[in-house]
Amino acid sequence: MSLYDIEVKTIRGEAQTLAPYKGKVMLIVNTATKCGFANQFKGLQKLHDTYNKEGFAVLGFPSSQFANQELSEDSKVAEACEINFGVSFPLYAKIDVNGSTAHPLFQRLTSEARGFLGSRSIKWNFTKFLVDQNGKVLKRFGSKDTPEQIESHIQKLLKAPTHA
Repeated sequence: MSLYDIEVKTIRGEAQTLAPYKGKVMLIVNTATKCGFANQFKGLQKLHDTYNKEGFAVLGFPSSQFANQELSEDSKVAEACEINFGVSFPLYAKIDVNGSTAHPLFQRLTSEARGFLGSRSIKWNFTKFLVDQNGKVLKRFGSKDTPEQIESHIQKLLKAPTHA
């Protein structure tokens, strides 16, 4: 099963896969609107706006697994992201990113891009996974890695030739 076959639910509860992103560079992020790193939403949106036409997308997956820093309802998450941070990049339904209840997407991401000392588990909100145009998980970035620090990696991928 490829990354594109994994089923996800949109923030509005609609089932879909990541197939619409085939051929695009993705930055997949576990988010939380009440987290101290929530100011990164603005930088993530800027990356999405800047590179979307070139084949790039930010995908946000809210999670309450870290100090319960996400709102309880998906509709409230969507509203907070739009009103407080100007988010228009795709958001998905709240999920778990760690443990036995981790969403299959994050099971895949964490097995392909390990963290510090080879750890699979995500340490905090706003961990980011960079995925190339072919669905290969290339790199994991921690919470402290800002969108601005990741931009050069995105630029390189967008300029790289793709292999179908």
